[in-house]
Parts: sequence; C-alpha cells; structure tokens
Amino acid sequence: MSYTVAQICEADRRGQAAAVALLQKEGIRRDAHLDYTCGVYDDDFTLCATGSCFANTLRCMAVDSAHQGEGLMNLVVSHLAEVQAQRGNSHLFLYTKPGSAKFFGDLGFYEIARVPDNLVFMENRRPGFSDWLKQQPAARAPRERTAAVVMNANPFTLGHRYLLETACGRADAVHLFVLSESFGPIPAADRRRLVVQGTEGMEKIILHDSGPYIISAATFPGYFLQDSDEVSSVHARLDLAVFGKIADALNIGARFVGEEPFSHVTGLYNRIMQEELPRTGLECVIVPRLKKDGQAVSASAVRQAVHDGQIEKIRPWVPDSTWAYLTGPHGEKAVEAIQKATNVVHH
Repeated sequence: MSYTVAQICEADRRGQAAAVALLQKEGIRRDAHLDYTCGVYDDDFTLCATGSCFANTLRCMAVDSAHQGEGLMNLVVSHLAEVQAQRGNSHLFLYTKPGSAKFFGDLGFYEIARVPDNLVFMENRRPGFSDWLKQQPAARAPRERTAAVVMNANPFTLGHRYLLETACGRADAVHLFVLSESFGPIPAADRRRLVVQGTEGMEKIILHDSGPYIISAATFPGYFLQDSDEVSSVHARLDLAVFGKIADALNIGARFVGEEPFSHVTGLYNRIMQEELPRTGLECVIVPRLKKDGQAVSASAVRQAVHDGQIEKIRPWVPDSTWAYLTGPHGEKAVEAIQKATNVVHH
C-alpha cells in the first residue's frame, strides 16, 4: 500500500474533523494552538496518521492503531520538518509521552527534561540546551545570595517591579528571565523593552531572554492530559525540571514568585513550586502582591481595564514607561489586540 502526505487546511472541515477523530481515538485532544496540520492518507484516501506544528514545535502527532509499525510517524515528522525548514526553523521541539521518547530519539530528537510517567520535552539538537546554558551570563555571588524571577510581563507593572525589589533586597544578584515567546497581545520585543525601562537603576538584575526552554502556560501542550488541573500540574513540574538545570548552571539558590490569590491555575502552580523546589535544593519565596488602594496590582488587571476602555484606571499600577507605551503610538496595536480579545486574563 502506498501513502500520501498532504496539508489539512483550516477550511477543510471534513479533514480537520477526521484529524480530531484520529487524535481522540489514540487518546489525544487537539491542541488549541496549531498553525499547520498534515495527514497521511492511504490509497482509499483514508486518514491513517496526522501531525501539526505550532511556531517551532511539532504537536498532536498520532498514527491510527491499525497502521502502527508501518513507518507512518516517520513520514509525519519528515513532512513537518520540511514545513518548518521552509519557515526558516531548523531548531525544533516536541513533547511526547515517555513511552514514545525512544522512538523520537531514533529520529534525531534529544531529551531536555521530563515529568516521569507524563511527558518528555525534546529538541532536535544534541547540544541545544547545554549551549544555551553556556551563553547565559552568570553572577559572582554565592548560591545562597543568588535568586531568580521568571515573568511574562504582559505588560510590566509596578507589581513586577515590587517582586524584583523584594528579590534584590534578599539577594546580591537576581537572574530575571522574560518569556521570549511572541504570544499574547504585546509583542515579545515590546515586553522586553518595557522590562528594561521599568527596571532602570536596579543594578543587581541580570536580564535573560527565556529562549525556548522556559515554557509558558499559553503554549504548554495539554493535549496528552485529561483535565485542566492535570495540565497545570504537569506544566509546573516540567517547568521546574528545566529550571532546576538552569539553576544548577547559574548557581541560583532561590526563586521568587508573586502570590496568586485569584487564579486557581497560578495558585496550583505556586503550590507545586513550594513542594518541588526544596527537593532540588532551591528555596521558593512567595511574595505578597503589591496593592494600590486595596487593589492587587497585576498584569491581568491592567489588561482587563484596557479591554474595558478604562485605561485611566491603570495609571497607579504601571511605571511611566508602560503608561507611555499603552497610551502612545507604539502601543496602539497592542491596545487594539487587548480590546478585541475575548479573554484577557490568562495571557
């Protein structure tokens, strides 16, 4: 029997439905974040395998159980790699179940980190993660006086600055990782610039781009998992498995995170951090939220006010640089995107 690999366009409802049905049959839910999908068809044009991309990741790959062992996953991965090459992406990532990690290893992917019994994070470059670690600026402070903060800063608020000021008050050096993914209403380059402007004068901060190795909740693949709490739990544990390796390389002794009294997802994430970080020799410091007039300052609250057309409300919550961005010409497209979004809280 011969097989054909072809794109399944978003407008192809029958093809998309067949791909969803195949994924469900193999115990996988379709990811909400996909920008390309393909199918492998037999001579009768029956869908036998499928796979997708999102940015530089390969996702939602499955072979019908009736056709497993016929090399169809090789066809899917090869096709998606060609699509990524045409996009200019040579450094690729995927998430897979632990039982499939060896198979993808044989296809040239290497493990970065794993959550036992749940998920393995892989890339197609053997030294990719280690080379990235070597490029990160280190501090000369001892481990017990070196801290880290990870943030999306979408946008940077006075709450973010308060978290960093607290970390700087406890440490001699603070590694600040800003998520590099271009996902959400504010472009990554703009978010980074607002962080630089908002932390001016904070000499203890060492700024890092997160690269592809610190995974945001927005792009973490939950399609292997059964419910939202399980997705959040596994995401947190994978993030911490990767972060533990970063902490070892940069001699980090503590991670500072903001308290989350409102979001169930972030609250769960923080609880898992409190459990897991001490097991790896890292302190987890939960910092209470900065409040202004009784209101907890958060990026979510800022986006909600912008979405609702109440931009004057955010003035006490953001630095001058963020205010100038959101009310000036450089931030017009970001404000428009926030106002058009149906859900501005979880970005």
